Amino acid sequence: MPKGLHVCSEIGKLRKVMLHRPGEELLNLSPDNLMPLLFDDIPYLRVAQEEHDTFARMLREQGVEVLYLEDLVAEALEAHPEARPEFTDRWIAECHASGRHVIDAVRERLDSIEDTREFVQKTFVGIRADELDLTPAQAGSLADLVSIGDGTSGSLVVDPIPNTYFTRDSFSIIRSGVSINRMYTSTRRRETLYGDFVFRYHPEYADTPRWYDRSNPYHVEGGDILVLNASTIGVGMSERTEAAGIDLLAHELLWGEMPSGIERVYAFSIPRKRTFMHLDTVFTQVDVDTFTVHPGILGTLRVFELTRGRREGDVRIRQMEGDLDNILARALGLPAVRLIKCGGGDPIAAAREQWNDGSNTLAVEPGKVFVYQRNSVTNDILYKAGIQLLEVPSAELSRGRGGPHCMSMAFWRDDLS
Repeated sequence: MPKGLHVCSEIGKLRKVMLHRPGEELLNLSPDNLMPLLFDDIPYLRVAQEEHDTFARMLREQGVEVLYLEDLVAEALEAHPEARPEFTDRWIAECHASGRHVIDAVRERLDSIEDTREFVQKTFVGIRADELDLTPAQAGSLADLVSIGDGTSGSLVVDPIPNTYFTRDSFSIIRSGVSINRMYTSTRRRETLYGDFVFRYHPEYADTPRWYDRSNPYHVEGGDILVLNASTIGVGMSERTEAAGIDLLAHELLWGEMPSGIERVYAFSIPRKRTFMHLDTVFTQVDVDTFTVHPGILGTLRVFELTRGRREGDVRIRQMEGDLDNILARALGLPAVRLIKCGGGDPIAAAREQWNDGSNTLAVEPGKVFVYQRNSVTNDILYKAGIQLLEVPSAELSRGRGGPHCMSMAFWRDDLS
């Protein structure tokens, strides 16, 4: 398999992809914390893992090397023993634990885990009060006392990170570099810490150019970043990606010290609401000239093109005229593109299947895409349009509000011929 990173499209033959297998972090979801942890329901872990394992197996059957985030982080920490205490310090600083004694007990709990991969897994899962060697009598502050309760309950001292199986969001591969994103919600901020350590310490990925950094002040999420071709990316201005963040990303890609190869950034303004969330929840590319799209965004989009200005460091911005299909055709240098509507012309089917990520497809090569099995109306339309479908079982995975594209981060795609 090829080494390093190389992603110059969304549809080139997929050779290497990164996933995260849902783990016990889902067992720390409860009706009381669903909303702040960005879930609408509680997935059944065993079935979610079976579905995810099927997704991984199907990828391998297509000749794709499957990497796991948890393995990459463990390998990075093992390659640099000094990195683990640094990771622990930063994870604790961002985990929202409060009370000096509680924080010390959390550190002791993590330090007690000798196996590196088990340690990494634990940082996804969260920490309950009854795991800590700390009783109410030992509390040194009100914050300690409130955090641990009676010391025997299963109340959470540190929240889980249950959205991590949507590996598309926390960092994004653009050509041979990476955008380490700044997540919009506090519950997802720690996810980018994993990417920070992979791309600083992993033997294969340590020298990767960075197009964006998690320390930047503006929010950018990877579900809003689509690599349209070797010189063009699209970025959604959405509920979770700010225009100012796109400005910073575009400036680095167009004018940064490390050449990126990107010449144009298209900013797509989509409605700022949870049902749309990211650009890849409203359209994804399924073939050289074909996209699947949620019809609810047609006629509402504003699209801006960002390119180099005349003076060094300047970025030229112009609003694009025309319908989405015409804009995409120009961006790709094609005479025309097809837009296949999620749910067809039925507004109820379109809304229902977009909610279940009917427009969130993952191309394994041009014209062959992974889809969620449950979106039968959209899948039938794609099939009749000549698209080969790889249907992933999705009764439980879909409860997290993300589809095959959300669950995968391409590390290597072949160039389009």
